[in-house]
Amino acid sequence: MCTGKCSKCIGITLFPLAACAIVSNILLYFPNGRVLQLSEITDLVWFFHGILGAGILVILPAFMMLGAGGAGCCANRCGMLLSVVLAVLGFAGGAYCAVISSLGLIGGPLCDTGDGEYLYPFRNDTLEDNYLFNQTTWSICKEPENIILWNIVLFSILLAIGVIEAILCFIQVINGLTGFICGTCMKKRKVGMQ
Repeated sequence: MCTGKCSKCIGITLFPLAACAIVSNILLYFPNGRVLQLSEITDLVWFFHGILGAGILVILPAFMMLGAGGAGCCANRCGMLLSVVLAVLGFAGGAYCAVISSLGLIGGPLCDTGDGEYLYPFRNDTLEDNYLFNQTTWSICKEPENIILWNIVLFSILLAIGVIEAILCFIQVINGLTGFICGTCMKKRKVGMQ
């Protein structure tokens, strides 16, 4: 596959991933579909890892990747080089999303344990005692209802999206460097002289 076509395929793939990341991050603000006080929302949601990291920082390179494979002067080497720079930005956004999502999964949600006070009941657990591996501990959280499952599903989705985006952007870095050095494999058109 030519580097230009590969760039376009990666760019097209990144758009729905970025949209899913933005939606997943927004859903984390409304546990179980409820509107909560700002102080009752898990702190790692406020890092905007899905909106900014896996969303905006990935949409920017995706637009460039779509244009990098097109025709232009110098077999569009300048476009491929710019796509490399932006793909590094996209890689950073995907990696940021993956790291924050991992921390969100490990630390657990902010919830009411029944006494009306919101706290993090699962932070500082050892790996053996982690709530992810012991579903019986989920009953500790009384409010919001199903908050643990809500956080696990959405942080897992964001983790997967962040990893996939980081991998695709890394592939684009290699692809863009190849396209910059070797050209984009565009077929030469024969123009008849009359």
